[in-house]
Amino acid sequence: MGKLKIASYWAAACGGCDVAILDIHEKIVDVANIADIVFWPVATDFKEKDVEGYPDGYIDVTLFHGAIRNSENEHYAQLLRRKSKVLVAFGSCSMMGGIPGLANFKSRDGILSRVYLESPSTQNREGVLPQTRVEVPEGELELPYFYEDVKTLADVVDVDYFMPGCPPAPHQIWAVLQVIASGNLPPKGAVVGASDKSLCDECPRVKTEKKVKKFYRPHEIIPDPEKCLLEQGIVCMGPVTRGGCGAQCTRANMPCRGCYGPLDGVVDQGAKFVSTLASIVDADTPEEAEEIIGKIVDPAGTFYRFGLPGSLLRRARNA
Repeated sequence: MGKLKIASYWAAACGGCDVAILDIHEKIVDVANIADIVFWPVATDFKEKDVEGYPDGYIDVTLFHGAIRNSENEHYAQLLRRKSKVLVAFGSCSMMGGIPGLANFKSRDGILSRVYLESPSTQNREGVLPQTRVEVPEGELELPYFYEDVKTLADVVDVDYFMPGCPPAPHQIWAVLQVIASGNLPPKGAVVGASDKSLCDECPRVKTEKKVKKFYRPHEIIPDPEKCLLEQGIVCMGPVTRGGCGAQCTRANMPCRGCYGPLDGVVDQGAKFVSTLASIVDADTPEEAEEIIGKIVDPAGTFYRFGLPGSLLRRARNA
């Protein structure tokens, strides 16, 4: 059997997933021994026409990272789906919508207005907004269409596997690449490169009875480095987040923000955390409970930081 043919593509994302792939360090040489990279725009000189020229199913595995924010993102998702035997939603943005998905709390028109008309640093007296097509002396220029909603990869194409993380941990990337090379792939639709247990199961902090009288933002308190952060009143998504990252954030005295997504069987990670809060708030009256919960700043943006487009909510209602 010849070498595997692997592709990687970056849609609506920050580029951290590409860096994470490189963070396997010298093992990238081992990847080169088992696979040929046939498309990776951020690191190699391939063009769209190169991919279009491949026969359908030519690419063995594509790691697609980034959400679907515009028409170009969706075009590449459909193209790479057609050209790939296996398509992996790689990272939180592709799998759940990620940080770009927070835009679903706003409308398309509101975002464009803020960026191009209202921001303090913008000078746009003519009120020009981006156009998908415009004539210039050299010909016609075309820009991708900016969608109303941020979507997950699975919203627009069929996805074979899901690998969470913002970004996925390098040790998990290497483990998944080894599985791909062996050909022993899990059942379609599986979450790979992650644990089936919660982040709390791999977090080394001491956990006792969770009863919270007050919530703090991380900068408002110096936490005990040994004790569970949630028990200290710091909003930590560990109980409702899939493990596998090595608890990197909590080991660094920062709360889990939920980037590895929900556990198996959990439909909505944010709603599950609301249920968790209901069980730990130490209040004697409804009024006291309301006061305690009221200390959580931006609960929607916190509980759905990485997964709004893939949740039951999907977006805020437009006025």
